Amino acid sequence: MTETITEPEGDDGIAPEPESESESDKRVTWAELFFDLVFVVAVTEMSALVERDHSWPGLLRALIVFVPIYWMWVGTAIQTNLQDASRPLLRLRIFAVALAGIFMALSLGEAYGHLGLVFAIAYWSGRLILGSALLGQLRNGFGLHVNPYTVSMFLTGPALVVGALFHGTAREIIWAAAALVDLATPSMMRSRLRLLHFDAGHLAERFGLFLLIALGESVVAVGTSTPLGQLTVSGGFAVAAAFALTCGLWWVYFHFAADAMRHALATARVQLDITRLVLSYGHLSFIAAIVVVAVGLRESIAHPGEHLSWAVTGLLFGGTALYLATFGFTRWAMFRLVSYTRLSAAAGVLVLLPLAPHLPALASLTLLASGVALLNVIELMRVEHIGWRAKRGGTTR
Repeated sequence: MTETITEPEGDDGIAPEPESESESDKRVTWAELFFDLVFVVAVTEMSALVERDHSWPGLLRALIVFVPIYWMWVGTAIQTNLQDASRPLLRLRIFAVALAGIFMALSLGEAYGHLGLVFAIAYWSGRLILGSALLGQLRNGFGLHVNPYTVSMFLTGPALVVGALFHGTAREIIWAAAALVDLATPSMMRSRLRLLHFDAGHLAERFGLFLLIALGESVVAVGTSTPLGQLTVSGGFAVAAAFALTCGLWWVYFHFAADAMRHALATARVQLDITRLVLSYGHLSFIAAIVVVAVGLRESIAHPGEHLSWAVTGLLFGGTALYLATFGFTRWAMFRLVSYTRLSAAAGVLVLLPLAPHLPALASLTLLASGVALLNVIELMRVEHIGWRAKRGGTTR
């Protein structure tokens, strides 16, 4: 891509960087990377929760408890972006939130059972820690502003604790309402938060790292699905196909989209819109999709010669389709352009879904990995063609 291109081209979401876009000096700190290790555990526990119950109600319950974990991570990422994470006080706050995250991860498997109160108190504690810097406003005699941190401190955190005192459907409804309020708060307060300025490079990198954590769960699924010493020829091919699919999903995001997201955030007139729609909401969908794909991969590798159940096929193919379709949402949110290749690929995966249960798991994996690889090849060829036209001095529109 060269500077003669004046607007984003291709379905990959690549955008040129104008000369006015300043480069960021802010980098992800060691404390932030250490903090992310806690959420490796959380994603692993979430994958186990989905594996135990991947019915539609089970997936919904898993999403309800994943939102507080994800929102805790988002709140920390925003705070370290707006502040200097090298300050000892902020580092201690990060570690304290990480401890709350550990308790959330450990109680995740029984969040709807006897550890529900532990899960809820851990979330509320983490949000209180994140919002502790705001309490200085009260000590200084100023009013406490309503924002996503205070909403979690005084509304959704207590709501999770109240919900944990109930059982069954009542707990699910209260927690679902709290999750919706947390997610909706940035949108409802857009006018108040629209002047926030974020470091684009740092924040885009943080969300990319969380997506890597989720992809890491897919790699774990590939490496641990076959018992030690029992790898067969078909199992070996299944491992290769599953790893090829994981690499393809990585490529879709990191070869093109990651830079586009950073560019969109850096050049947005209202950065909150990109942070809210593309990073917060879009990545929730990305990560949820990868987690369900990982569960499907584990089952497929364990039984490569057998036909997959409809439920597992739905996880594997439906998760991949959701992952690809989310790029259609993020591309539109960033550039008001349609991602034809990725939306078409998502539709193609859904077309193949009814066929997959009638094929051996190895064939389904190979078919899916080949489809994602084909998408990446088409996008790469298209971008190369656009770059060639730019070098020849042609117009791009």
